[in-house]
Amino acid sequence: MIAIIDYGMGNLRSVQKALEKVGGQAMVTQNPQDLTNAQGIVLPGVGAMRPAMGQLNALGFTTAIKKNVEAGKPFLGICLGCQLLFETSDEGGKVQGLGLLKGEVKRFPSLKIPQIGWNQLNVQQKDCPLLTKMKTPSFVYFCHSYYVKPNDANVVAATTDYGIEYASLVWQKNIFGVQFHPEKSQTIGLNLLKNFLDYQP
Repeated sequence: MIAIIDYGMGNLRSVQKALEKVGGQAMVTQNPQDLTNAQGIVLPGVGAMRPAMGQLNALGFTTAIKKNVEAGKPFLGICLGCQLLFETSDEGGKVQGLGLLKGEVKRFPSLKIPQIGWNQLNVQQKDCPLLTKMKTPSFVYFCHSYYVKPNDANVVAATTDYGIEYASLVWQKNIFGVQFHPEKSQTIGLNLLKNFLDYQP
């Protein structure tokens, strides 16, 4: 069973349906205790980091997420969920994230924002478990105004060019983050979610 965290800021049902389409069982939950018994955890999200962290803290998810990730449980952050993995964001002033990965979240400079639509993944680490059997070139669906800037280039599994080359897929041990929406990325996105289901730490 995959636990999809409901903190009031995600398109939860489309993520759930996509996971079920590739053979997984998924439940949407507002109960942090459900993370303990889950096979893996998905943190989706749309919106801004400050209210998102406020909701995660208020619902008791922040501590539960960190505990389960430290125990080695597979974790996938999608869009805002990817940005929440990092230490800080410039969105609405300096905001503290979960701090599971070192780095910050920055606003795109001098570009038409948000970036909405299809763009290409440039694979940097072919051994990333989410990229198994991934066809190239791979185009996925984005909708965001901010991007993640990891301190460690080794966590960058794929990049995307939107005026700048930025990290669009990050990976460190059992932690995965995708800036795009796999649930809206057709065959490529479904393949990625199937890889997450099949991942064994």
